[in-house]
Amino acid sequence: MSGRWTVEAALAGGRNSFGLTRLLLALAVVVSHAGSVPTGRHTDEPLTLLTGFTLGEHAVNGFFAISGFLVAMSFVRRGWRDYALARALRIIPGLVGAVLVVSLLLGAALTSLPVSGYLTSGKLWIFIAQVLTSLKSAGDLPGVFQDNPYRFAMGTVWTLKYEIYCYIGLGLAGAAGLLGRRKVVLAALAALFVAILALDAFAPQAGKAVQTSLRLPFLFAAGTALYLWRDRAVLDWRIVAILAVMTVLAQGTFACKALLFLAEAYGVLTLALGPGTRRLPEPSADLSYGIYLYGWPVQQALYALAPQMSMGAQLGLSLVLTVLIAALSWFLIEKPALDLKARAFRWTSAR
Repeated sequence: MSGRWTVEAALAGGRNSFGLTRLLLALAVVVSHAGSVPTGRHTDEPLTLLTGFTLGEHAVNGFFAISGFLVAMSFVRRGWRDYALARALRIIPGLVGAVLVVSLLLGAALTSLPVSGYLTSGKLWIFIAQVLTSLKSAGDLPGVFQDNPYRFAMGTVWTLKYEIYCYIGLGLAGAAGLLGRRKVVLAALAALFVAILALDAFAPQAGKAVQTSLRLPFLFAAGTALYLWRDRAVLDWRIVAILAVMTVLAQGTFACKALLFLAEAYGVLTLALGPGTRRLPEPSADLSYGIYLYGWPVQQALYALAPQMSMGAQLGLSLVLTVLIAALSWFLIEKPALDLKARAFRWTSAR
């Protein structure tokens, strides 16, 4: 390789740290929410003051870059039918399980209403329908978390909407043959980069939704492009350092956020695939999705039950409980769903 560690060489080695990286990102989201759940403020977090984004938002950035890389690989290797099935079985069962557990079990245990009144409340069933159909994260359950600074029970599901949009976009691009024309994908990535620059240059006060609608697709597209250019894309920590320095130097200018997102996308994939880090031990179970889904309701429940508990104690207990519940979700719901996917792949391959 003459000192060049390409993505293709990393994949050929057969080992990576995607599982560990996603686990760390999911735990970072829980850590980030430890400050905002008891206070109702996320702007006090040091990273928010420094970068404009919380630790949790930076973790979501990493998730989207990894997702763009992995789902592009899935489409290229298996085609659109298997791709669609794989995406559905990875997202839907865990989400449905989490919504039902939080709304029917946790909500019934914590509501200030009589349990019978809670279970027959129209608001409960509207909540379930809205989360499952539109991924609404700001809905609250009747009589639950009413004294918490935030009342909503599924505070992290909003990002799944953007992820699904990215899945659909990549699937349509793949079906149209655009993934085979990787310069087109690189051009789309460059267009998103320029759009982020333009937004910060000419409309810096644009709403959060507008910014997010560019930020997350850009990170997803960056991961996709890195996979499609895997034979030429080099993973090098020196490049990560250069991008980080450029981001710091651009602080306070319209170029800062775009450079930050580029550095995070490249950095997180270098962490997962780069020389050295890919030899780190991988967890035997993929708990990241469960941790992401259950972390918020667990933290909300702990604050509702013991608002006087210190932030550090709440964080430690919430991490333990969230990991345990995520393990149950993995072994009882998510892994069986993935086993169905494997059997379906074998069936379609045999046809």
